[in-house]
Amino acid sequence: MAGSNATTVRDLRRSNRSRALWQVFLGGPMTRQEIGVLAGLSPATVSNLVADLVSDGIISEVGLEDSNGGRPRGVLQVNPEYGYVIGVDVGETEFLVELFDLGLAMRARHLSGTDMAVLDPTDAVTHVAEGIRSVIGQAGVDERAILGVGVAVPGLVEHTGHAIVHGQSVGWDAVPVESMLREMIDLPVLVDNGAKTLGQAERWFGAARGSDNAIIVLLGMGLGTCIVSDGEVYRGATSSAGEWGHTSVVVGGRRCRCGANGCLEAYVGAAAIAARYAELAGGNHPAGPGNLEGTVATIIASSERNPAAAQVLDEVVTYLGAGIANLVNLFNPERVVVGGWLGRALSDALLPRIIEAAGTHALRLPFSGVRIVKAELGQDAVALGGATLPIAKLLNAEATAPPERPERRPAYTTP
Repeated sequence: MAGSNATTVRDLRRSNRSRALWQVFLGGPMTRQEIGVLAGLSPATVSNLVADLVSDGIISEVGLEDSNGGRPRGVLQVNPEYGYVIGVDVGETEFLVELFDLGLAMRARHLSGTDMAVLDPTDAVTHVAEGIRSVIGQAGVDERAILGVGVAVPGLVEHTGHAIVHGQSVGWDAVPVESMLREMIDLPVLVDNGAKTLGQAERWFGAARGSDNAIIVLLGMGLGTCIVSDGEVYRGATSSAGEWGHTSVVVGGRRCRCGANGCLEAYVGAAAIAARYAELAGGNHPAGPGNLEGTVATIIASSERNPAAAQVLDEVVTYLGAGIANLVNLFNPERVVVGGWLGRALSDALLPRIIEAAGTHALRLPFSGVRIVKAELGQDAVALGGATLPIAKLLNAEATAPPERPERRPAYTTP
């Protein structure tokens, strides 16, 4: 019985520590009093937890705040130099690797590409490993200070033991990405779907912040979503929930890369837009994956004087609006955030029209309560979301400090 009580106390302390650390990370700088209010903890509990966190070097006191005539209150924030994280965005033609400190300030960046027509798993993992080694060298940090690597991939990620990726549209069938990468680098690795890492970044820092019921949409070569319900990411039975691009919008319609006909991706994905434009404009060679961004930008820029471009965008608005309406009717979100490189391009040019199209297809009641907005975090958001994976593990008290760090660096202080 005593052992059970000890376990309960230990678990409670761990839970309280996690709650306090989450508040400081997402809301800091803040005072002990603010931590207590937001985390629902007593002043004595907060005082003890903060003392431990400061002693461990995870948070540091960065100044004082006036307390209306009383004793000034210490202001706390996460110590950026406690450790480092790496975020990876595995695209279909490019591989972005970024190294961040614990405050998520970028310290190094490596971008590489491939000219392979089909995304090869070994080639992709090799590019990622090279990028990881590059950013560690650029930043000049000790590898033992790396808390982990978060890798965002296209396709479904099965979390049974080591992560397995099923990328039907890119020809990946049960690829053991985590194990493959661990053979090349000796660091903790976490793998997730790119739309879900984008969603986590936008939830923590961007356009979905403060919403417990939101859908973050990633538009690019493919289409995916991160579905947030009651503050939690909805993953489904095999973590494949959110494959919005492979919902059917035209029965027996255009052939999709996944092998089915009539998928939304076959009408709204970047390659589909380029192919449709080539068809209408009389071109014989639709744009390949490597220059799709430029092709889409040209279509958008020329739409006022080019009938083929105008028709393509009219069709995209119609199908994308219908697709978003389906999300609104199915999940009743407070917010739909449109992201990904294609999502940002379309939002800049067409968001009011997309919202109008969604309104014509959605039920009035759920549509009346939803805001459809552009993502805020820019082109590196998927990699940033990857970097949040090891940070979330640390904040949830499932990870410890980097072992055998060469030296304790000075706590962060404001200039």
